[in-house]
Amino acid sequence: MKVLIVDDEVIIRTGLSTVIDWEQNGFTILEPASSAEEALQRIPAEHPDIIFTDIRMTGKTGLDLIREVKKNCPDTEWIIISGYDEFAYAQQAIREGVSEYLLKTSRPDEIILAALRAKDRLEKRKQKDQLGWEKDRMLNRSFLRSLLSAASGPDEEAACELWERYPELRPEQNGLMQIWLVSAEDDGSKGRNQDALYASVGSLLQETLTCEWLPWHESLLLLVHVQAAAAGWNAVEQALRKAGDKLECRLFAASGRGVNDALLLRDAVETAAAAKSYAWLLGNPGIIRYEDIEGRKGCRAICSHAEETAFSALLKAGDEESLRSWISDVAVRLQKDEHATPATASAYLHSLLLAGHRWLERAAASIGLSRPLPDTEEAGRLHLAADPRPELYRRFKSMMNQYRMMVADRTPVERAISYIHEHLEQSLSLGEVARHVHMHPNYFSEVFKRETGQNYIEFVTQARLRQAMVLLSETPAKISEVAKRIGYEDIKYFNRLFKGFTGNTPSEYRKKAENNPPTG
Repeated sequence: MKVLIVDDEVIIRTGLSTVIDWEQNGFTILEPASSAEEALQRIPAEHPDIIFTDIRMTGKTGLDLIREVKKNCPDTEWIIISGYDEFAYAQQAIREGVSEYLLKTSRPDEIILAALRAKDRLEKRKQKDQLGWEKDRMLNRSFLRSLLSAASGPDEEAACELWERYPELRPEQNGLMQIWLVSAEDDGSKGRNQDALYASVGSLLQETLTCEWLPWHESLLLLVHVQAAAAGWNAVEQALRKAGDKLECRLFAASGRGVNDALLLRDAVETAAAAKSYAWLLGNPGIIRYEDIEGRKGCRAICSHAEETAFSALLKAGDEESLRSWISDVAVRLQKDEHATPATASAYLHSLLLAGHRWLERAAASIGLSRPLPDTEEAGRLHLAADPRPELYRRFKSMMNQYRMMVADRTPVERAISYIHEHLEQSLSLGEVARHVHMHPNYFSEVFKRETGQNYIEFVTQARLRQAMVLLSETPAKISEVAKRIGYEDIKYFNRLFKGFTGNTPSEYRKKAENNPPTG
């Protein structure tokens, strides 16, 4: 603690500052002041905690000094050290808030004991103030969390209470409030946990910004008062960069839409969360503003038939490195799409997973299995909160392995059936399929009918028509497109075959499927 001695007698100033071992007792002695006027000039810059002052000095008195300093520094401890042992002086000093009254004839040990008592009083007041401040801060943050978490947002009463608790955050004429969601990562070498790291980040931000912070869903929420001009946003970014540099950690921050009314704070939170969800899609930049992404309309959410065909061939080939490279290409393409959103990108990846699942089911059905092995049911639970490539690779590799297990030790007819299901859009002549399984066409025809109970042409026709039923009920493809996908260029011929197999025309079948969707 810093001690200042004020006395117009040089012998007293020098004696008090040199005879007593202040440093050993935990004090820093400042250069003594020779008058109250000099002290008044220096105190704002030097901030002494304890001041020893004479009462009667040339110019202003010690009591004048006490009265003026207390206006701006009410917590300063005062000790009178006077040459006058008069009761009236002591009474006046007590009225001015002086805690100790000593005579200049007091021994050094009496003087240092008075200083130690003043130090103890200061420390106790600081502890009490700190406890009160911590309690208020905890209550304020609890209120702010409740206000921002409310599904309907704050009402007028809550808005008024917000300004009572945080008057400094209230936007003025050109001011705005903004929500930032901040995530922090470090290398773990400093041994600090995430809560401690966020507390350090929040404290550093409060040193340079008018803001409040609180932990929020494994990140840090920052409510900050900024100017509407661009410089206001830059101030937050600069503070974030400085905090990251000082703490030696990487900060990612997403900002919501700036608002000038507490009733709109829920929108500020939701738009900040929306901006944060773009982290992976935008390549994990340090800063994302909602204004940068709000105009995105979304990318294509369903994979094309050509993509599904190429993808199925990739899974069938079983080359894991090619699979990894393909997934990486898909991810890069999504990240480069200037209209992609987390929702539409996730839907597109989900459609790929479903395509893989359907391919595996068809492959299983082609060799007599009612369904593929477990695990592909995960297809509907992919989220785009982070880099999806590891999870996509894991799931698609699982499909590869399942297919590999299913086709191991198959008979030539089973291999032929798989080939038929995977090439329904092609001509599929008996000779072509027989060559695929390395058999003579005549012998293959006999074996095929013996193992399936159907002749080859009948089997292929029914396989194509069953696939047409799936396409009509699950896709918006035109009937002519459906016919081509299963190998029929003549639409009239396809319609006749389909009605003979199902009892309905393709249009009638699709309409019934739309009116009676599956419930499972």
